[in-house]
Amino acid sequence: MDDKRAIAQTLYKTMGLTDAALNDPDIAHLVINSNMVVASHLIEGLVVEPAETQNGVRVTMKVLAGHTIQKPVHLCFGMLPEDGLQEIIMDVTIEEHASVSILAHCTFPNAKNIIHKMEAVITIKEGASYSYLERHVHAASGFITVLPHAIVTVEKNATFKTDFELLRGKAGIIDINYETTCHEYSHLEMNAKVNGVQDDVITIRETGHLNGEGAVGVLTTRIAVRDTAQATVYNTLTAHAAYARGHVDCKEIIQDRAIAKAIPVVEVNHPKAHVTHEAAIGSVDDKQLQTLMARGLSEDEAVDLIIQGLLS
Repeated sequence: MDDKRAIAQTLYKTMGLTDAALNDPDIAHLVINSNMVVASHLIEGLVVEPAETQNGVRVTMKVLAGHTIQKPVHLCFGMLPEDGLQEIIMDVTIEEHASVSILAHCTFPNAKNIIHKMEAVITIKEGASYSYLERHVHAASGFITVLPHAIVTVEKNATFKTDFELLRGKAGIIDINYETTCHEYSHLEMNAKVNGVQDDVITIRETGHLNGEGAVGVLTTRIAVRDTAQATVYNTLTAHAAYARGHVDCKEIIQDRAIAKAIPVVEVNHPKAHVTHEAAIGSVDDKQLQTLMARGLSEDEAVDLIIQGLLS
């Protein structure tokens, strides 16, 4: 038990965090290293059943009807070894009029050749709310492949928000694929922020189907790529019912010999629905760059600051 506790503390430290959340009885947590559960704690209204598999963990998570989990639930999926495969399979149900926020830390500080896969089926029942922030920290070198895939159903008057952030370390190969179906008067928000360097390859596929009357969806992507990194963003938002409305917003900054593509798709199949899109790709703003350099920053420092502003 002490060894497992030490591993959990080490994973938190690689994220630049203390282990305070592991000691707070009001904060539920689950910490995974490779395929081993090294720490867990539950609170009333939250059911989490992890099962270790050969290459990862299968997790069934449920928030019981009518329960509001007051503090964010901490999930930590990490690998301290240099090489290996981690497969996370999640079955998530947020029952009627329940609410929860998840803070998911994904850390691979020693990676040389690691594959991290996540397959999730998420159901958010009527009037429920589910927020999921996935924050990655990677090593400055080595190679990581990150493959998160989720199928999400947002029922009547329910809310789903997801944020993916990879701002530190070498991204490696990122291939995000989320598809969400929204019913009457539901709310969808999907955000992704990724910083790519060297030979990173970043692919974002986010799709929202506004199938119910009054459904609302927003897809927002912010990407920065430098060196020879590549980024392709496929954002799709479809509206099939009266008063459904949505917006797709993609901004990408490129430097050096990097390549960025944005492929927004909006589809409206009802005369009373409305969906808009905006995509912008380019280098850092020259006026901003000159202003920062006039204040004493080097060109590299100024570019870094502008990119931080985009991704903040």
